[in-house]
Amino acid sequence: MATSEKLYQALTGGIRHFFMDAGKKTAVLGLSGGLDSAVVACLAQDALGKEHVHGLLMPGPYSTVHSLNDALELCTLNGISYHIIPIDTIFNKFLRELSPVFEHEHQDVTEENLQARIRAVLLMAYANKKDSLVLNTSNKSELAVGYGTLYGDLAGALMVLADLYKTEVYELAAFLNRDGERIPGHSISKEPSAELYINQKDTDSLPEYAVLDPILHALIEEGKTEEELVLSGIDAQLLSGIIQKMKRSGFKTHQVPPMLTVTDHPLLPRNKCLHYNL
Repeated sequence: MATSEKLYQALTGGIRHFFMDAGKKTAVLGLSGGLDSAVVACLAQDALGKEHVHGLLMPGPYSTVHSLNDALELCTLNGISYHIIPIDTIFNKFLRELSPVFEHEHQDVTEENLQARIRAVLLMAYANKKDSLVLNTSNKSELAVGYGTLYGDLAGALMVLADLYKTEVYELAAFLNRDGERIPGHSISKEPSAELYINQKDTDSLPEYAVLDPILHALIEEGKTEEELVLSGIDAQLLSGIIQKMKRSGFKTHQVPPMLTVTDHPLLPRNKCLHYNL
C-alpha cells in the first residue's frame, strides 16, 4: 500500500487537475461530522484553497448534537465556509405526501435513503447556483459492499476516497493532523454512523472495518478465492455474507461518479477512473 503522504499527494493533485479540466474553481460537500467528509474537506482545501471549499451541514431527524458540533469544529479549525440547512421539515413533507402511496407501511430503508437523497438535492442545488462541483465522500469499503444510497450519498461530480479503504482513511486523517489538529479528534474516535435512524452504527450492517478491510483487500487486490480465504482461517459465514453484499450491490458502481484511483484494482470501470501517479 502507498504511504499516507503519497496518497495525500495523489488525491490533492487529482482534485486540482479534475477542477482545472472541468473549468471550475469551487467545491461543495456535505459535512456530517464524520471522518470521511472531514478528510475530503481538508484534501479539497489543500488542492483548491480554503476560499474555494464550502460545506453544507444538513442535520436530519436522527442527527446527533455531537455530529453537528464535530462538523462545526472542522469548519472552525480549517476556516471553511458553511451553511446549515436542517432537512427535518423537508423529510416530514415527503413522508406526508408519500404516506398514501406507501399505504402507511412501517418505515424501513426507504425512509433512510430518502434522507440521503434530500441531502444530495440540496448539494446539487448549491453547486448549480454557485457554479461549483459536488465532492463525493464515500470510501472503498462502503462502495465495495453497497453501503451507500444511489442518487443520495453516492452522488457528486467526483469520488475522492472511493479507492481507499476505511482503515486507510483513518491513516490519512492522522497524516492531515501531523502538524496540528485539522480533523476533530471526536470525528476520528467515534463509531462511524450514517445517522439515518436512532443510534445507527455502521456495524449494524457491516463487520468492523478492521475486519472487513483485510478481507476486501484479499478479494479485490489479491484476487483470493472464497475457498482460499476459508482455508486461511476466515470465518466462512462472515466471508459469505461479505461476498453476497458485493454481488448484490455491484450494479451501484455503474451509476456513481468518476473516481480518483490510487491502486491498480479500482471498483469502477476503467473509463470512470482518473489515475494520478503516486
